[in-house]
Amino acid sequence: MFRNQYDTDVTTWSPAGRLFQVEYAMEAVKQGSAAIGLRSKNYVVLGCVNKAQSELSSHQRKIFKVDDHIGVSIAGLTADGRVLSRYMRSECINYSFSYESPLPIGRLVVQLADKAQVCTQRSWKRPYGVGLLVGGLDESGAHLYYNCPSGNYFEYQAFAIGSRSQAAKTYLERKFESFTDASRDELIRHAIFAIKETLQGEKLSSSKCTIAVIGVGEPFHILDQQAVEELISSSFELAEEEGAAATAEPDAAAAEDQGAPAEDQDQDQDQDQGAAPMEII
Repeated sequence: MFRNQYDTDVTTWSPAGRLFQVEYAMEAVKQGSAAIGLRSKNYVVLGCVNKAQSELSSHQRKIFKVDDHIGVSIAGLTADGRVLSRYMRSECINYSFSYESPLPIGRLVVQLADKAQVCTQRSWKRPYGVGLLVGGLDESGAHLYYNCPSGNYFEYQAFAIGSRSQAAKTYLERKFESFTDASRDELIRHAIFAIKETLQGEKLSSSKCTIAVIGVGEPFHILDQQAVEELISSSFELAEEEGAAATAEPDAAAAEDQGAPAEDQDQDQDQDQGAAPMEII
């Protein structure tokens, strides 16, 4: 993208019907480190890649708790993500104080989308340069939403945003049909594999990713590094065992064919000599 005469103001339309400032904000989401989310009937798992500015600095938090039943994972400008997560936290507290019940996730997502949309229609504001994956549990079940800087929002079974997120999306698209009935550990395992796809050859460790879980009877919480490291090790060991088992099955079948008794083979040959030749189609 290059600067042009139609991108100096968020309210200026181009002749092609585009708002370049909004597109630039969406590009900022693509430049951020990857964030993923997936859900089953009873659980939502959020994950992100931890990216430090340099070897001497620590990474910035990319997963935030909003309420006991809601959490967010972000990609893009972390400062904008902190402001929006604080707004969401405030809305949840106000709703709980007024109605003495948790705020439904769909209503919170709509309020967040309206707040983002206002920034695309005021010349003295700029769009938020962050995308949010909002996951949570309410009376209607588990939900996962993506909030875009343009003010749009979408509900997903599983989704990934940020840099190199296409590899994670490809993995999730292959596996998403099994997510609905997946257990907590299976869902975390798929999240780990999706994050691994975004690293493109780099070794995955607990210091490079963050995992958070929300579920029935399990309030939102971020898993500690030791637990994540154990889950990573067990996930890859299980994947290796499954791969070895899948390879061993055809080998065993081939060995059985080669190990047939010689007498049976001789009998088969005798029968073949007396039989009419078969046509090859």
